Amino acid sequence: MRLYPSRAVKAALTTFTVISALTIPTAGSATAAMTSSKAGTTSAEVAAASIDAKCRSHGRNYVVRNYHRGPAKYTLRCGTSTWGWKHIKARHGWSSTMDRKISAAFWSGSPNGRGGFSTYTAQCPSVEKFRTIIGTPAGQNDLLTAYKVNTRAAAMC
Repeated sequence: MRLYPSRAVKAALTTFTVISALTIPTAGSATAAMTSSKAGTTSAEVAAASIDAKCRSHGRNYVVRNYHRGPAKYTLRCGTSTWGWKHIKARHGWSSTMDRKISAAFWSGSPNGRGGFSTYTAQCPSVEKFRTIIGTPAGQNDLLTAYKVNTRAAAMC
């Protein structure tokens, strides 16, 4: 004999799920930043500490972030002082803003001729704002580095 949940049980579970989803703060919300921060630290510092802890307990090839461009997937690995997350953190600084800029460059940036993607201003002539470079000893689709730039683009309007 099979038991099926009643409509009342299904409705109650659905209502509970919706209410739970509405009351749990999302990662980018101010509430999440306040609840996840500890005595004077920001959520970006907490996230960096979390990645740092993962990299301490795993090797340089451990994947800490995935970024997407259509069906293609690009990875950020722990890396070393010359590539990956450890390099970006030490040389360019790691924050939630850096993470968002990397994601935006992959998702909607233009190929930059350095094996990565860049974002540009909407003015004429364009100014490159942010650059990613792909290709590490660990893999072709791995993020080598990412940084803010402000050089003039070669193309004229």
